[in-house]
Amino acid sequence: MGRARRARRIAQAAAYGGGVGVAGLGALGVLGYGLLRAEAVMARRIVGQPFEGAPSDSGTYGSGSGEPLRFLVLGDSTAVGMGADHPHETIGATVATALAGYTGRPVELTNVAVIGAESPGLDEQVERALALIPSPHVAVISIGANDVTHRIDKALAVRHLGRAVGRLREAGAEVVVGTCPDLGAIQPLPQPLRWLARRWSRDLAAAQTVAVVEAGGRAVSVGDLLSEAFSTEPHLMFSKDRFHPSPVGYARVAAALLPTVSAALDLFGERSRPTGPNAWRGEGVRPLAVAATRAVTRPGTEVAPAEVAGRARGARGRWALLRHRIRPALPRAGSAGEPATDDAARPGPAQPAAYKDGGATALR
Repeated sequence: MGRARRARRIAQAAAYGGGVGVAGLGALGVLGYGLLRAEAVMARRIVGQPFEGAPSDSGTYGSGSGEPLRFLVLGDSTAVGMGADHPHETIGATVATALAGYTGRPVELTNVAVIGAESPGLDEQVERALALIPSPHVAVISIGANDVTHRIDKALAVRHLGRAVGRLREAGAEVVVGTCPDLGAIQPLPQPLRWLARRWSRDLAAAQTVAVVEAGGRAVSVGDLLSEAFSTEPHLMFSKDRFHPSPVGYARVAAALLPTVSAALDLFGERSRPTGPNAWRGEGVRPLAVAATRAVTRPGTEVAPAEVAGRARGARGRWALLRHRIRPALPRAGSAGEPATDDAARPGPAQPAAYKDGGATALR
């Protein structure tokens, strides 16, 4: 069964209350979990011990005038910022700082993410977030890794994610979801665990994308965004536990999410001056499951709702627009032992994040 079909099936099971299991279908899932259990102790020893906590990044960013932009962050330890040393180094803080610079307005960041969270925990996070901020402008969700490692049924995980996106959309928020990272990119994990983790996490990411777009949100593939850099400069990209991103790694993830967050908020007039997809870069309108499958293999890819001839659905289901808004570059080491990133991984208030194509398509 291809990944597109698996993504559709998981999403359908989520919608109708069924379940297909986190590891997929068939004997491979049973074998995989046997291996996962057998190697879990080894993996924990290699990766290291988790941090005791993470810096709190909730607060106001920027000092411009006008109504504050209300920004929610939900999800797991990546959304919390575990591995960052200071509040301004998290994904939420990096995106909030850039949004404040782009808009000239203060950004009120409220982070309700929970270390170790699984997708079923999003119900409580959304309830808490909307109690604090009843009318958010935008929300970012980062979730999925614990669903894989804790063996959460995929359909159950996807159902709760879709429900969370739907509730936030009903509250008036634009929603951007960073899908499950490619756990096969964590090189300290032994084989065949790494191969199985890659398959499971990519299948979940594809199914998440389907659920997010069906609920009216936008999905961004995080994928193996850090894997190539891990092998060349792991001291820059990963924190001391060799699992969670470092501040440089978080900046890279934030750079992948920022263009989609900006587009969702229409900060640069995309709705009034829409641009068509760039076929040369592989962009275009596809059946949702197909777009989701392609996105998981290319980090930074956005999948959003689309229409063809005024219709949201075709013979193969919902239409989706696949865009490559960002092409991440590897970080480079700074002078005097200080880490420095490429511009694509270091968005700031002065200008949009840089792109390999010269910035011509930045934050379209």
